[in-house]
Amino acid sequence: MKIFIASISTETNSFSPLPTGRLSFEEGVVAHGDATKGPVEYWSAPLHIWREMAEKRGWPVVESLTAHAQPAGPTVREIYEEYRDEIIRDLKAAMPVDIVLLSLHGAMIADGYEDCEGDLIERCRAVAGGKPVIGGLLDPHCHLTEAMLDNATLLVAYKEYPHVDIPDRARELFALAADAAEGRTRPVMRDYDCRMICAMHTPYAPMRDFVDAMTARQAEDGVLSLSVAHGFPWGDHPRVGARSLAITDGDADKAQRIARELGETLFSLRHEIMRPYPDIDGALDRAMAADAGPVVLADVSDNAGGGAPSDATFLLEAILERGITNVATGIYWDPIAVRICREAGEGATLDLRLGGKCGPMSGRPLDLKATVRKLASGLTQRFGELPAPLGETVWIEANGVDIVINDNRTQTFHPEAFTGLGIDLSAKKIVCVKSSNHFHAGFAPIASEVIHVATPGAITPDYANIPYTRRTPNYWPKVEDPFS
Repeated sequence: MKIFIASISTETNSFSPLPTGRLSFEEGVVAHGDATKGPVEYWSAPLHIWREMAEKRGWPVVESLTAHAQPAGPTVREIYEEYRDEIIRDLKAAMPVDIVLLSLHGAMIADGYEDCEGDLIERCRAVAGGKPVIGGLLDPHCHLTEAMLDNATLLVAYKEYPHVDIPDRARELFALAADAAEGRTRPVMRDYDCRMICAMHTPYAPMRDFVDAMTARQAEDGVLSLSVAHGFPWGDHPRVGARSLAITDGDADKAQRIARELGETLFSLRHEIMRPYPDIDGALDRAMAADAGPVVLADVSDNAGGGAPSDATFLLEAILERGITNVATGIYWDPIAVRICREAGEGATLDLRLGGKCGPMSGRPLDLKATVRKLASGLTQRFGELPAPLGETVWIEANGVDIVINDNRTQTFHPEAFTGLGIDLSAKKIVCVKSSNHFHAGFAPIASEVIHVATPGAITPDYANIPYTRRTPNYWPKVEDPFS
């Protein structure tokens, strides 16, 4: 068996003020066929796993492009086409192959391409022909499109949000692809439109029980894999929203029945799944009333992992106006402030303008009297078991608030974003993180309470009023019964 592996991924927020171009990918990772020669990182982990699993079987591996950019606005057309065409050229040169494995996102949109993953998979199928197995590893915040389903043999989405199971799902996809390529199974995929759009946090009930039950059903005879595509709410796409996906061994009717059962169960839980978030004042009142700390507040609308700039100041401004101290907050993406602090040096006290730089959704810039407590290069923070780089990182203190800023736009995954600089979170009353939910795996174990805050910003969780132009309004919570 000969294996071809490649990766291209970003999550497109159609309403983000930030375009996704060459610099965005180069700041993430771009490797031309040699990503697995470097250390395992968040973005390259599936390819490392696939190479290891193939080589243990003595199967040759041809590795192509790995390219990843932090979520932002639509990808520049020529950049997407350049990266896609590199993968296609490499696949043509590698033919014949038995298995094509692609690590993707599933919600990538470029100028002129509303379904980049479907376009790539379709072109891979045209090159490979009908026999080779084509498998796609997807983020659950994907748009599960007809082009993906029609041209892939297997699609497997991470089951967890936060996505701490990426390595497990990569191994699952490889095993499924190997079985299909060797003739032991005949995968058939069917999906079901749940007609709902909301955040589905798997650590909490009822999603925890739903995912566990879905996983247990994979042991049923003839069932190969089950997934739920949550959809990415801020991607203006005709198929945005939740879809259930079932893969069975040669039984299309069974796959359709199970996908429908999963989807109907998920829809029935919709009111319990979508938990209300307090506004900034309500969240701060709760945090200050708590008997113990730290209380972790999630600035969900300024999450770089959803395409937001990560420089919004709404929550920090309220903390400063109320005179709240003993707070740690981050990560603020502000390369200008980072440069100024590095120039001033550790220990310097200076006037510093922070945040609010990318547009109205970022709030007002804050003028602070700040002290530079620590400068660092090369730090990482864990996402699950995988490291993610932080770039140039600075700890400043202003008015009793410890603030982490950096020049490599990323959400806050783990306490290491603070502790790597020397900030003791155990002593804090409040810790504010710029993340929608991926922070949970790292921060919940140290928190006395976790509060998701309905802050203003680029990905405000007002799912009924996202200004779609491509998606019809027949979804919950836009309408109570979209199936009527």
